[in-house]
Amino acid sequence: MSTPTGPASGLPVRMPRPRQPGRHRRPEPVSAPEGAPVLVLAVPGTPSPASRSLAEEVVSIARADLPGLNARIGFAEGEGDEFPGLQEVLSRVAAERPEAGDDLPPAVVVPLLAGPDSSQLRLIRQAVVSSGSGAELTDVLGPHPLLAEAVHVRLSEAGLARADRARLFTVATAADGIILATVGGDEAVQAAGITGMLLSARLAVPVLATAVDTDGAIAATARQLLESGSRQLALAPCLIGPEVPDGLLAAAAEEAGCAASEPLGSYPAIGKLVLSAYAGKIGLNPNPQQAAPAR
Repeated sequence: MSTPTGPASGLPVRMPRPRQPGRHRRPEPVSAPEGAPVLVLAVPGTPSPASRSLAEEVVSIARADLPGLNARIGFAEGEGDEFPGLQEVLSRVAAERPEAGDDLPPAVVVPLLAGPDSSQLRLIRQAVVSSGSGAELTDVLGPHPLLAEAVHVRLSEAGLARADRARLFTVATAADGIILATVGGDEAVQAAGITGMLLSARLAVPVLATAVDTDGAIAATARQLLESGSRQLALAPCLIGPEVPDGLLAAAAEEAGCAASEPLGSYPAIGKLVLSAYAGKIGLNPNPQQAAPAR
């Protein structure tokens, strides 16, 4: 029994934890260490104002999570001032950072690719090597649970999936079979297949990955889903956007005879995955909570 001045004799005393100011206060993000390599975002595909704007948004997300981050944008197929080529950007970074030590490279190149697109990765690797900058190239962004989350959100935005499986409301146009679209050959399809399994678990519907740039693949995948019992299909790009030629996704949706969601674009998870790839190369964890898998 407690007394007016505290707990009765013999009972343990529980000391209150100091309260942080503000409600639901989040931990302050770690700042980029002094002398850290430059993050160079390698943008695939034909450069355009839209792809540049998307890349700038992704970099902005990464900078918000790692204050002080020095980041640049280079285009795998770019040139000139408007769309600087990746090789040119890396050569410039190396010239600006002659003091870079042996432990860390002058730059870390992160491909803006959800999967291992063979042709685009080849261009990016060639640019890194040809620059002679000593920059290091990270892996692509997927497969990862955050990509499954992003695809799910894009589907829900298009009215093709429930926004939250925990809330038991229905969507009249929700698909019961998902074609997960990627580009870049068999390796890209295999990587997208892992994200597809995570997406299937989120939506509780079958998901099959396929390449939109392979003749007949979309129609064959749609047929497989329909034969397995699906009645309402949807095309979901496991693609960020710049790596896809104009009109290819629209043609794929028409071939499958179904509606499609938008590419992942600058969904916040993309910026977080770019930062995670960069941080992994330099041994930095900007926010431990970011490493937690998406539910």
